[in-house]
Amino acid sequence: MYFNPKSMAHKLAHLLILSIFSVCVGVAAFAPQNARAHELNPTVMDYIVEDGVLTMALRLNAEAFLADLDLDGLADTNDADGVGGYDSLQDAPGVDIQAMFTKKVGGFLEGLSVNADETPLKLDLVSIQTPAIALPEVARLSEVTFTSDVPRSTQALTMAWGQGYGEIVIRQQGVDEPYTGFLVGGEVTPPIAIYGGAALTGWETFVGYIPVGFDHILPKGLDHILFVLGLFFLSLRMGALLWQVTAFTAAHTVTLALGALGIVNVPGSIVEPIIAASIVYVAVENIFSNGLNKWRPIVVFAFGLLHGLGFASVLGDFGLPTGQFIPALLGFNIGVELGQLTVIAIAFLAVGLLFGNKPWYKSYIANPASAVIALVGAYWVIERVFL
Repeated sequence: MYFNPKSMAHKLAHLLILSIFSVCVGVAAFAPQNARAHELNPTVMDYIVEDGVLTMALRLNAEAFLADLDLDGLADTNDADGVGGYDSLQDAPGVDIQAMFTKKVGGFLEGLSVNADETPLKLDLVSIQTPAIALPEVARLSEVTFTSDVPRSTQALTMAWGQGYGEIVIRQQGVDEPYTGFLVGGEVTPPIAIYGGAALTGWETFVGYIPVGFDHILPKGLDHILFVLGLFFLSLRMGALLWQVTAFTAAHTVTLALGALGIVNVPGSIVEPIIAASIVYVAVENIFSNGLNKWRPIVVFAFGLLHGLGFASVLGDFGLPTGQFIPALLGFNIGVELGQLTVIAIAFLAVGLLFGNKPWYKSYIANPASAVIALVGAYWVIERVFL
């Protein structure tokens, strides 16, 4: 019987990779979840006008505002100045957060304004409810309620969201064809008909959610970017890349839809470390593999299911328009795909086009790049579970 040491080395390498990944999954699933919550969620506002009174309920990260973090363009509080103050506030009891926010609400309202036609409204704080403690694996969100009298003759409301306040979803309630909008810091809504009729069409919703999906990849989805780069650095052959991207896209489309519908719900404290472990797997396999094997698309499909759950959690934070679920879901998914294709295109133009046909490409570019990706992924596994 002929002994092939090279084949045996490849088999041992794959066993090693699978063992490392299995350990990562086990640690993520069963280790105590001590990771601090740093990922930013958009503020969500639900408002209604009844009997001449505007009632506005916001679900927001009060600690981020109290720490004066500039949230615009951020995906993680670790990237903001003053994050130490934010972490201290996360450790404070909920009643302390309520008291501090009540004291500083005037400053907050400098960035949140509402006009009834051309008349500025005076918003009054009614209540703030903050959970007693901040759980390690999720951001603590406060429920803040404001009210204001609205002139009976008002036809439309216009709302402004402050510079540095990050992202907000605004949802009109209590009317037919309600408005649902998405703003970033410094933006203003169009006039919203007070009696309804401002709902986006299916096409407008579809187009509006494309940049939301794209933004989740570029610039905010560094873990997804590294996973896609891991697919890219396996091989520059179009067939190999196409098989992997197709498997990944098909898988995350399935779980994105199931997660957004609430059919499948896996805690982020489990999903996020395993996503990091998937980055380690594809990157390490790149180093020991000479090309696409028959198992790689299947493995990538399985990882795509996990990444889809990550996408679904983001989409759930934004809230889908009740009457436009399908257009919003499709728009978001296409935005994600455009982001992934952009990552691949940039990588190809940066290294593949110039160096892909060189005999040393794998040894001096693909393998070192994969090693760096694997190290970053391994760090994230540790960070998301233990730190």
